[in-house]
Amino acid sequence: MAVRPRPTAGRLAALLAGAGVAHLAVPKPFDAIVPRALPGDPRTWTYVSGAVELGLAAAIAHPRTRRLGGLAAAGFFVAVFPANVKMAHDWRHKPAPLRVAVQARLPLQAPLVWWALRVAVDGGRGAVGADDGAAADRP
Repeated sequence: MAVRPRPTAGRLAALLAGAGVAHLAVPKPFDAIVPRALPGDPRTWTYVSGAVELGLAAAIAHPRTRRLGGLAAAGFFVAVFPANVKMAHDWRHKPAPLRVAVQARLPLQAPLVWWALRVAVDGGRGAVGADDGAAADRP
């Protein structure tokens, strides 16, 4: 029987770093999902979001700041949920495969919040990038 890998801080840091780089390198698709209710230019919010994601990745990658980084990431995932809802609403007339993909993102936000909270609870234990379940991940 295969053992399910435990979500690790390293994987969450990599996910956030990748998202942060994407927001900064290719901002236009992200600009479109910034809720209109936010003041200012959507591009500014896209860049801020990318910078926050990179900061969260760095915090999670370092054991001394991992607990705070995990808690902040959980809050961030909750905070960006309205953008995902807006995108699902805006894409309601797109072809079915695109609609399904965007709508499938909505329930995936909950596991991201759980993952970030799990990283926060595990805190500084384990090395980022260590194999799941390896001795380095054990207290």
